[in-house]
Order: sequence, then C-alpha cells, then structure tokens
Amino acid sequence: MEAQDVVRSLAALAQPVRLQVFRALVVAGPEGLTPGALVEALAVPGTSLSFHLKELMHAGLVTQERNGRNLIYRASFEQMNALLGYLTENCCQGEECLTAAEQSCSC
Repeated sequence: MEAQDVVRSLAALAQPVRLQVFRALVVAGPEGLTPGALVEALAVPGTSLSFHLKELMHAGLVTQERNGRNLIYRASFEQMNALLGYLTENCCQGEECLTAAEQSCSC
C-alpha cells in the first residue's frame, strides 16, 4: 500500500459520521447495506450520508453495487486489511507478533 493511499484512507476515517458508516458496513459483512438501512441505523440525513459514502468510496474503503433498484454498499475488507497491515508492518520491532490469519479479517 502506498503512503498516499494510507493518508487518503485515514483522512476519510477521521470524521465521526464516516467512521460510523464504515464500522456499520464492517459489521454488516459481505451482504452490505443499502443507503436506507444506513440512514435508519445511524440517524444520518440521506443527503449527508451520500456525501460521506462518496468520500469513503474515493478512499477505496467502500464499494458500491447496483442490485435492481437498490444500491448496496460494502466495506472493502481488502483495503481495510491493507491499511491495517501498513500500520502494523513494523510493530514488535520488526518481529512477527501475529500470524497472517490473526492480522486480517476474513469477512
């Protein structure tokens, strides 16, 4: 992962509503959530939610898929794991402190 991608991801998550949205999508897992479900769950106005989802998508943390008339948003677990890997790459003085399975989400 490139440093500029890390900065973009961290900047996107450094806003309370975007962090809430991302965490909700992580909890939802691979099924994802519709904007309507996110509005209900987080009590965020739809217009505000749209802006925050766009920022998370720009950072590569969220994907969007059209399913009929609905949009489904999902957390990008690959991007999340890459970000976590970058942040913890040299922890424990360069020694591996967790196995590869423990370091990544298998969602």
